[in-house]
Amino acid sequence: MRGIWTDENRLRIWLELELLASEALVKSGVVPAGDFASLKAGADFWLDDLSGLVERQRELEKTLNHDVIGFTTAVAEKVDGNASRWLHFGLTSSDIVDTAFAVQIVQSADILIADVKELRKVIGKRARQYRMTPCIGRSHGIHAEPTTFGLKLALMYDEFGRALKRLQSARESAAVGKLSGAVGTSAHLSPKIEAFVCRKVGLRPAPIATQVVQRDIHAEFMQCLALVGASIERWAVEFRHLQRTEVLEAEEPFKAGQKGSSAMPHKRNPITWERLTGLARVLRGNSLAALENVALWHERDISHSSVERIIFPDSCTLLDYMFGLLIRLIEGMNVYPENMRKNLGLSLGMWNSQTVLLALIRKGLTREQAYELVQRNAMKTWEVKHAGRDDADFLQQLGSDPEVARHFAGGELEKLCSLDFHLKEVGRRFKAVGL
Repeated sequence: MRGIWTDENRLRIWLELELLASEALVKSGVVPAGDFASLKAGADFWLDDLSGLVERQRELEKTLNHDVIGFTTAVAEKVDGNASRWLHFGLTSSDIVDTAFAVQIVQSADILIADVKELRKVIGKRARQYRMTPCIGRSHGIHAEPTTFGLKLALMYDEFGRALKRLQSARESAAVGKLSGAVGTSAHLSPKIEAFVCRKVGLRPAPIATQVVQRDIHAEFMQCLALVGASIERWAVEFRHLQRTEVLEAEEPFKAGQKGSSAMPHKRNPITWERLTGLARVLRGNSLAALENVALWHERDISHSSVERIIFPDSCTLLDYMFGLLIRLIEGMNVYPENMRKNLGLSLGMWNSQTVLLALIRKGLTREQAYELVQRNAMKTWEVKHAGRDDADFLQQLGSDPEVARHFAGGELEKLCSLDFHLKEVGRRFKAVGL
């Protein structure tokens, strides 16, 4: 990913675009074939020494204070005769800069798309591994009803399926170039030249532009990266909570020789999950900067340029790095099914409360009547627990309440209040997300 955003790659794309534009002008009868051969020879010289081209362009820019003119001047120095007059013919700087920028975005998107595909493979493998491993589901951080650890991961798999679609869509949206001149009117180059060049580098020409490709397109791409980063953060927060000492249902890998704290040798902290949480904030901040770039003066100003030189390389490289971390974490994550079972027991079977509520409704009670009976027994169960007794059990409490017990035959409550009841649709959920 870093290589995409180097000056060498950027100037390589600039060279390619300049040559393609000249090639199209040869076909249209504007540029003599012999002059094009000289142009190509000069370009080939620099293609063999891109670092030298970057160095020369920077040297010239110190005086010229213009990056594209520094580039065209450096190229022209290696072109024989006066054939260099055709270099950059009919083009404005943003024709080359914005079109090359789109190529870099597409190259970056292809890496990110490959990343998320690899991530989903890893998530899917672990989801299937823990498909029927029961654990407590939580709402507001409080025990709710049972789920499985596999279902958690299947949900993650599905979310990154949406991330994949978003990245693919953002790639398509950003794959826009333009060679339509100083204010986008195509006054000096036929739209056929623009179409030829864009097609050759895998882009589509903007149907209409100013001097630049409109920046809502680029903001959309950055919003996508931020949203994908938010999904990473969502799961980083989930697994950080699951690593808490009181929970410890899953834990990020802790390799041999690793240290957790400078003061407390016992610590195994969720530092990588926390790193991902923090980095997602950077992506969001950069996406806000991209939104600020949308409003430019008239047909263009240059306020967006300095911002994009920072936020696009940073965000693309950052998200690629985040995907690498996430893949490693999911692959190496320690999972503790025994703690999941232990934690299931902490709420004393009260995760069956809705099951009993609905059963009583089916037997003819109003919802209010059923709710009062179930909640009353749940509160008594907690009272027994908080009193320090070890015989607190929701099912036993229900069975000892004659107003509840009279509605159920022997063994009926026990059959209703089982993990099998709660997990009977797990297979369908897996199929629904393609696992």
